[in-house]
Amino acid sequence: MKRLSILLLVCALFVYEKVGASPFDNIPAATLEIAKQTISINKPESKIVRVGIGSNDFSSYVWKNATIYSNSQFGIYKNQTCIKIYDSAKEINISMDGNIFILKDSTGAEIARIMGPVIFKTNSGLIGIKGLKRAGKNAMYRGDIELVASSSAGQFHIVNSIDVEEYLRGVVPNEMPVHFGLEALKAQSVAARNYALAPRVKANPNYDVVDSVASQVYFGANTEKELSDKAVEQTRGVVALYDWDLILALYSSTAGGYTESYHNAFSDPKTKKFPAEIKPYLVGKPDYQIFAPLDNESAVENFYTSKLDSFDKNSSYYRWEREWTQSELQQEVQNHIAAQSAAGFVHPVVNKGQVIGKILRINILERGVSGKIMSLEIETDNGNYKVEKELVIRRLFTHKGKALPSANLVFKQEFDENGNLVKVKACGGGFGHGVGMSQYGAGYMATDLGMPYEKILQHYYTGITLGTVPFILSANSEQNQAARTFYSKNGKAYLVIDNKYKVSYLDLNVNGNNYKFHLDSKERMSRVDLSSYIQKGVNTITFYYPAESGANK
Repeated sequence: MKRLSILLLVCALFVYEKVGASPFDNIPAATLEIAKQTISINKPESKIVRVGIGSNDFSSYVWKNATIYSNSQFGIYKNQTCIKIYDSAKEINISMDGNIFILKDSTGAEIARIMGPVIFKTNSGLIGIKGLKRAGKNAMYRGDIELVASSSAGQFHIVNSIDVEEYLRGVVPNEMPVHFGLEALKAQSVAARNYALAPRVKANPNYDVVDSVASQVYFGANTEKELSDKAVEQTRGVVALYDWDLILALYSSTAGGYTESYHNAFSDPKTKKFPAEIKPYLVGKPDYQIFAPLDNESAVENFYTSKLDSFDKNSSYYRWEREWTQSELQQEVQNHIAAQSAAGFVHPVVNKGQVIGKILRINILERGVSGKIMSLEIETDNGNYKVEKELVIRRLFTHKGKALPSANLVFKQEFDENGNLVKVKACGGGFGHGVGMSQYGAGYMATDLGMPYEKILQHYYTGITLGTVPFILSANSEQNQAARTFYSKNGKAYLVIDNKYKVSYLDLNVNGNNYKFHLDSKERMSRVDLSSYIQKGVNTITFYYPAESGANK
């Protein structure tokens, strides 16, 4: 009888023996022997990322018309059905009539009227969107370009459907300067891979992430660089894991010398509750343990008005200042408070057109571990307003129309002899939310301190392990095999198996060679050293659930 209830959880293929604390350190290794049966190796499944492509200024992700072209032969498809094949000289103009896509060639001749999605594919080239620029270059993309009707009639989304490793080639050099060095770029590759596979929120029902800072910057194939390509390849398949799950690998430009805990900077993406639930791997910490705790206003002021030696010191935003007269501050806050109130983090609510009273004082109510302002009070002659969350604060206290670089700051307020507020100066540090990896910090750790990317990630993400994406094998025919491709820089890897139902062995194909793992049925957890069977560089392992006849041998 086929045992559909038998499950074998292969938690992760750990590429490195240890990065921080691991729950698997004391698990004994199982044994290997060559399998007698022949197992054919299959091409591993690729994870596809769906990226929403925005306008030139990223202000919109809906299109009314577009022109698609390629630098190679390409085809137009409706699902899996090919409508027509064109050479690279052709341009296809797309518009919509209600929910129907209208496709025309460059002469205006109509090619087709079809319901979406419409997919553009090329086997050997890149696909472009005419008139769209990224980093000053024509936007060209690997993978497929898919046109999907939006929720508004006559408008559509442009989605780049692309293998995650190819996607990262267009992300890493645009998220981090390549002169930060190979190890920093590797750390960025892992963080960006995690974010693509496990974003904080799904950007849209039709795509996973967008191509701007709202997710992570992705500018396509024309912006790829040799060194960042190398970083992507030399971390191929590697993700950061905590408690058997992919972490939310947040990162920002500059933490200012002290990172912040996730829950102190973000709200729950579904309930909007602030602070959010704690993520134990996103815990705020100083660059150096000798830094004093930022647990009072004096300590925060001392920290952000001095330039201590820190990982972030090379950033132009390591320390910064902004200054307003009372009238300038009044205007900036008034101009933005209704929009920020609409986000739900200003109390009481301020509606559009509503005039707040004259600002008398700013009172800090709560700070995070990095000194980041979590909530403050704007005291006016017509009532007080409580403002929460770092991004809301940054967008409310604009300076010449621009948001503050971070909420890691102190307000120095100047009053006249009558107690009236006349001037406010913000002294701050960092750029961005400051949670997780600091990109400038990673660059310094790599180039100035010579640290490998594993250690960089270990500093910014507490208690993580590096491995491949976990997966489940079972007797079910749809889940009885899985493949993982990964890069090992030193030819070491470990397999961790949660053998809940005590299967006696597991078949593997490692780089074309077949092996059988015998598992101790008395032990639920197994940790297997694969180092004798893999190679330095890229490896592919295909895992097979054992045949029913031998599952309990």
